[in-house]
Amino acid sequence: MELQRKAKIALVVASFAALTIYFTARRRRKQRSVRSSCYLRDDQKPQYAFKRVLADNSYSAFKHLKLDMNTDNDVNSHPYESEILSLLENSSSEFDFISSERNDFTLSDTYVWVETASQLEELVDVLNKEMVFAVDTEQHSLRSFLGFTALVQISTDKEDYLVDTIALHDSMSLLRPVFANSHICKVFHGADNDILWLQRDFHIYVVNLFDTAKTCEVLSKPQKSLAYLLETYCGVATNKMLQREDWRQRPLSEDMVRYARTDAHYLLHIANCLLSELKQVNENSSTDGKFNFLLEASRRSNMICLQLYTKETEGSPGESAASSICYRHLNSQLNSFKTQFQDHVRRLCAWRDLMARVHDESLRYVLSDQAIAALATQMSKNSWELYATIAQADLNVDLSPSLLLPGPSPVVCSHLDDLHCLLRDKSGDPDSIFLGILQNCIGSNGSCPLSIFNYALLVKYNLKMMTISKKNDRRNAKKMSKKASRELFVQKFSCKSPVYHNCRIYANDGRLLCYCDRRKLEWYLRRELAELVDDDPPAIKILFEPKGRPEDEGNDFYIQSKKNICVGCGEGNHYLRYRIIPSCYRIHFPEHLKSHRSHDIVLLCVDCHEVAHAAAEKHKRNLAAEFGIPLFVRRVVDTKEAFDLVESSDSATNFQEEGVSPLELRTAAMALLRHGPRMPPKRQEELMHVVMRYYGRREISEEDLEKALLVGMSPHERRRLQKKKGIALKHSGQHIFPDAEHQNGACSIDSSTMTNSSIDADADADVNNHMNSDNGTVPETCLPCGEVKVPENGSAITAQPKFNPKLSLLGHGPHGKQVVDHLLAEYGEDGIRQFCQRWRQVFVAAIQPRFLPAGWDVNHSGRRDFGEFSVYNSIKKLSPAIE
Repeated sequence: MELQRKAKIALVVASFAALTIYFTARRRRKQRSVRSSCYLRDDQKPQYAFKRVLADNSYSAFKHLKLDMNTDNDVNSHPYESEILSLLENSSSEFDFISSERNDFTLSDTYVWVETASQLEELVDVLNKEMVFAVDTEQHSLRSFLGFTALVQISTDKEDYLVDTIALHDSMSLLRPVFANSHICKVFHGADNDILWLQRDFHIYVVNLFDTAKTCEVLSKPQKSLAYLLETYCGVATNKMLQREDWRQRPLSEDMVRYARTDAHYLLHIANCLLSELKQVNENSSTDGKFNFLLEASRRSNMICLQLYTKETEGSPGESAASSICYRHLNSQLNSFKTQFQDHVRRLCAWRDLMARVHDESLRYVLSDQAIAALATQMSKNSWELYATIAQADLNVDLSPSLLLPGPSPVVCSHLDDLHCLLRDKSGDPDSIFLGILQNCIGSNGSCPLSIFNYALLVKYNLKMMTISKKNDRRNAKKMSKKASRELFVQKFSCKSPVYHNCRIYANDGRLLCYCDRRKLEWYLRRELAELVDDDPPAIKILFEPKGRPEDEGNDFYIQSKKNICVGCGEGNHYLRYRIIPSCYRIHFPEHLKSHRSHDIVLLCVDCHEVAHAAAEKHKRNLAAEFGIPLFVRRVVDTKEAFDLVESSDSATNFQEEGVSPLELRTAAMALLRHGPRMPPKRQEELMHVVMRYYGRREISEEDLEKALLVGMSPHERRRLQKKKGIALKHSGQHIFPDAEHQNGACSIDSSTMTNSSIDADADADVNNHMNSDNGTVPETCLPCGEVKVPENGSAITAQPKFNPKLSLLGHGPHGKQVVDHLLAEYGEDGIRQFCQRWRQVFVAAIQPRFLPAGWDVNHSGRRDFGEFSVYNSIKKLSPAIE
């Protein structure tokens, strides 16, 4: 009996195996479209209960909220842009938004779990009565292609709320008006991602933000992580590993609830502490009110609100991932193998991208990069070998315990045959193959469930057309990116208030001396040197006899009112200050020639500023060739090279080879230190050539690269680099020359160009010289940065001027001083005046300005005598009354 039973079992197994082989072969021959049932039919995801999804898994662009359906505004414009810009322009220096002064801010055991629409409405009523509340979010991204918000934590002075955004996904729009209310401050920590996630999932846009991480930047905190702030101000330790937990699970564990509450509960107290520090630093600041730490923290925070969520776009599905995998795994392979490997990697990455979108899974959940590389290298003969290859590759994946995935994913198991056919096919068009796979998955008889996430993918999918349109989208994306970058630049650097106030200053005989800004009027009134004669617009009459009058000296420019518009094209919505004569030259002019500078500072829009700056840099190069004075000075490390530099400095033929920009040098050195051995030889040689130019074309060592990182850095920047990057810089103490102080230079766009201080509209010699001390004029140093002296003993030494933050990384300081010294030695002050006129001609030729103030003249002399009360009068320089 036992033998018969075993025989029957063997027969059944053999029959089953034969049938399996038969149907498998038949299925492959006919290429049947329907595979085994998808795992998702038995494993429904929480997000499949959502009735509406703003960001689906299709290749179409994300559409932002449109407040007014009757307007023709761009669908990707920020719906609350005007409100945010208004906050940026009219920021108040008083921030009393933290109303709580309680000493007990510990975490209690009570909180409110919000999971119904009625509870959410009650929360909205509570928040509408608050002046401020704290917010944090928890995301889930492993089992979702784009990710989704699984929890929102909101804390007020009195209560903590945990909003179940999975249960309330379709009702979260109730919170939109509260978050967009500019009168209610929302406190976040590191809000860059939270802002985008709220837009992506709920069309919630944050207006009026206080970001504690940005505040840490303003205060130059050693760290800006939330864990650091919790420990510093609250004495609370938090386990950040819980951030990677599966926040979809319900109910949440006690540890997860405590972690979620902690992130938001203490934010109000932390914001209060940081606010107090901002006020204290502001009071103790030595910037004389030019930099307001409170306003800067507010500005940086609200700039985050202007960000807009966008889907990542590629020329074809999986393109960037395929490029990355090929780069990492193709080092010394034969060309024939490389071509085959790259083709398989591209197919696998495209298949993974498609499967992730269809099943709403993350890429790493579908198929790891290591598995793709293994499959492309080891051609599997059948589906089971393919399965084994993936399983073996995944064993070597180094992931945190919370991200470990067992063997091939369910996606791979459900579509193993499709994957094998994709790799075996040599002649088929990949486009048609993927279209067939998509139809097999979610077509009319598809094996996978149709969902709100993949429906648009099926409706709009045509890979050939998509590839063509994606290339166009890529061009459009670049244009949009450039436009967004331009707008961000405008918002950050353009003048935030009118530059020309057109206040008037009259002489004691009633004649108009000049138009100026309010600050200059206040200067005279505080010192009782003038009396107020009109309020709107303000006007004063000076109580002393001025040195001269503008019209008598032929300086009509100073008695003309000026408009706050771009002098090139007339743009009035934004403008930046532009120095017609770059600071690297003007800083070295004689005092009486550089003190009155408003004639050569004009307003330009971003576009005109870019054109003018390009023309200025070109003219600098022409000057370098004309005078034989290089723009950059290379480092000299021994006696022979020192004499070589001195001899070559008089030659115009090698002026371009004398040095390298400090910014270019530091970038090259950092790249070589970090990635040198892994770089393509050609790129490594190019970067090495940059560094060798700085060191006089001698061979360089790792020690030289470490020293090159410090070129052009302030002492503070050096410390930050050493701390942030963990670079030992063990050789930095052995420098022959102090690089940080010696390789700086100025450019036509410098820090003072980007500030919000007023342009002084110079008047007579007395009136204008009072205020020019506040114009940001930089005192010249004893020697140009990096200039080499060769003493009698033959050893190369370099002067050590004090580090000057006004000088930029372009490194033109030495060049500027040498040019000015040459002009003064050869032509005297007339040479300087002609030099200025040449720069004005360059500016006019490049911009062709149509809106220059009346009286502006290319031949403006700039020569003014100093009056009795001028800060540039040598007799008055030491007087405390007019400092």
